[in-house]
Amino acid sequence: MGKYLVIVESPTKAKTISRILGKDYEVTSSMGHLVDLSPKSLSINIEKDFSPRYKIIPGKEKIIKLLKDKAKKKDIVYLATDPDREGEAIGWHIKNKLSKSAKKFLRVIFHEITEEAIHEAFQSPKEIDMDRVNAQKVRRILDRIVGYLLSPLLWRKIARGLSAGRVQSVALKFIVEKEKDIKKFSSKTTYGIEAILRSGHRTFKAKLLKFENKKSPFEEENSAKQALEKINAEKFFVKSVSERDLKRKPPPPFTTSLLQQEAFNRLNFSSQKTMLVAQKLYEGIQVEDTMVGLITYMRTDSFAVSDKAKKEAKNYINEVFGKNYLPLKDYKYKEKKGAQLAHEAIRPTSVFRTPESLEQSLPPDLLKLYGLIWKRFLASFMEEATIRLTKIKITADGGEFLSEGKRIAFDGFQKVSGKDMEILLPPLKEKEELIPEELKIVEHKTKPPARFTDASLVKLLEEKGIGRPSTYAPTIFTLIKRNYVHREKGHFIPTELGFKVCELLLDHFKVIMEEDFTAKIEEKLDDVEDGKLDGVKILQEFYPPFKEKIDKAKDLIKKYVEVTKEKCPQCGRFLIVKWSRKGKFLSCAGFPECKYAKGFSTKFDCPDCKEGKLIERRNRRGQRFYGCTRFPECRYTSRDLPEEQKEQKEGKD
Repeated sequence: MGKYLVIVESPTKAKTISRILGKDYEVTSSMGHLVDLSPKSLSINIEKDFSPRYKIIPGKEKIIKLLKDKAKKKDIVYLATDPDREGEAIGWHIKNKLSKSAKKFLRVIFHEITEEAIHEAFQSPKEIDMDRVNAQKVRRILDRIVGYLLSPLLWRKIARGLSAGRVQSVALKFIVEKEKDIKKFSSKTTYGIEAILRSGHRTFKAKLLKFENKKSPFEEENSAKQALEKINAEKFFVKSVSERDLKRKPPPPFTTSLLQQEAFNRLNFSSQKTMLVAQKLYEGIQVEDTMVGLITYMRTDSFAVSDKAKKEAKNYINEVFGKNYLPLKDYKYKEKKGAQLAHEAIRPTSVFRTPESLEQSLPPDLLKLYGLIWKRFLASFMEEATIRLTKIKITADGGEFLSEGKRIAFDGFQKVSGKDMEILLPPLKEKEELIPEELKIVEHKTKPPARFTDASLVKLLEEKGIGRPSTYAPTIFTLIKRNYVHREKGHFIPTELGFKVCELLLDHFKVIMEEDFTAKIEEKLDDVEDGKLDGVKILQEFYPPFKEKIDKAKDLIKKYVEVTKEKCPQCGRFLIVKWSRKGKFLSCAGFPECKYAKGFSTKFDCPDCKEGKLIERRNRRGQRFYGCTRFPECRYTSRDLPEEQKEQKEGKD
C-alpha cells in the first residue's frame, strides 16, 4: 500500500488527497485529536511549569493502534493536518504516539486541497512548528484552569453541571448587557411630513426638512398638524437640483468572521452551520467522477490571496465581463492586528468553477455558501461601482422638502455581487412647479438597541480581539448548549440562568470578564506562536492572582435557596427553586429523601390534549422547545408558543 503514510484529520479529506497523491501514498485519518487533558481532573502540574498531562481520548485507542500498524511499514510519515495551531498540535500528538513505530516524520502544509497545492506541499515538507504547538498548548491550559476552577463555584452558587470559560463568559456579558439596555430603553415618538409630488406623469416622494425655520421631524404631533395645514395651501417649486457620483469599492474577500456574518445575513446560517458547510467544501466534494476541494482553508483572518489566484480571477473577469471591469491596480485592505498573513482569505480553488457549473454536484446549502464565497472573491478584483446621487430641494413657501435619488452609472463589482436598489426621480428643472398628490404626517418611533445575532456578535468579538477564527462558532454553540442564551428569530436572548451566571462572574471575577484582558491574552498567544514569548510566562503571570480570587470567592459565595409557597404533593414540604443546565425547576425541600420535582409551566394550555400545560424544555443540542406537562401521555411539542396565546400574553405585558 505505498511507501509513505499521510495522516489527516478526516476521512473525506483523506479520500480527496489520496486521489491526488497516487499509489505510493497511503492516506488515512486520525479522526481529529487523539489525546487531550482528562475531564476528570485539572491534569496540569502547576509546580512543574504548568506541564499538561495528556490522556488518550476514549474510543481513540483503536485508531492509534491502526496508525501504529500502518506507520511500521512506511519510509516516511507525513503529518498533513490543518494549517493552524490546532492542526499543528494534532500533528505533534500523532508524532508522539507513533514515535516508536516510524523513524521519520515530516509536516506538510497546504491551504487548499488541489493537485498543485498538494504536490507543492509534498515537495517542500517541514518539521513540526513547536512555537505554534506551544501557543495551542498554552491556550488549552489557560482555558482549562479558568474552566476547571470557576465551574465548581457556579455549581456551589447555582447548579451542578454549569461551566465558565474565558471567551464564552465575555460573549455572555455582551449579550446580557445588551438585554439590560433594551429593558432600560424608553421609546420616543416624533412626527414628520411626507409629500407625494408629481412632475408630468411621474410621482416621487419628498420629506419635510424644516418649516418656518423649525427642523422636522417635530416632537409634538400638534406642531406637525399645524405645519401640514399651512403647507397644504402652498404651491411647490423645485429650488435646486444637484448630482454627484459616488465611487463604491468592493468589499474584501472573506475571512472566517466576515463569512459567518454574511452567511447569517444572506442565508440565515448560524455560525456553526456556516463552518460545517465550509468544512465540507474545503475537504472535498464529488464533482462528476472526481473528489475536489472547492474552497481554501476556512479558518483564517487574512485578506491575502496567492498570485496564481489573483491572475486567474483577473483572466476570468476580462474574458467574461471585459477589461473595463478590471481596476488599474489591486485594492489594499487593512489587515486586522495579529492576522496570520501566511494564510489566505477564503476563496474558490478555481474561479472558473462557477456556482452554475456545480448545481448538479452540490446539495442546496453547500451551493448557496459556495456561491457566496465565489461572488465575494471575484467581486474583490473588479472595478468600483459608480452610483449617481441626486438631491432635489423643493420649497413650499415656509417649508423646505428634500427628495433623494440614486441610480447605477456603472455597476462594476456589483455585476457579480448584486446591485444597489435604485431610486429613480423624474428629470426636474429649477423653478419647475410640482403638483402635490398627497401630504401626510408620518410617525417615527425610536427603536431599542437590536439584540445580537450570529453576525453582530461575531463582528464584535473580532473587533474587540476576543477569540480567533476557530473559536467564534464553538463559543456561540456553548452558550446555547449551556442554556445561558437562546435564539429567538435569529437573535440571542439571555436566559434567567445566563443572567445569574454573568452576575456572579462580574461580582467576583471582574478581570476575567473584561474584554481588554481577554484580548491581551490573545495577543500574547500570537507572540508565543511567533517565537517572541515563552508561554509559561503567561501562565505564571495569570495563575497566582486568579487562584487567590478563587479561594476568596469560595468563602464569599453562599448558595441562595428560594422557597416557594407551594407544597410538595407527596410529602407536604415546601417546594424550592432549583437550577440545572436545562433551566429552572421546582424540587421538594426534602430531597434526596423525597424526589418530587416539576418544571415551571408557561401558563398556556396544551393545544393538543387541552388538559396539560405547556412547559419549556431543552433537547440534547440545547435547543429550546415547548412540550405538554402530560408527557408521555400527550406528546405535543412546538418550537413556539401558540400564536394566539402568545399575542394575548404580549398584549397584557
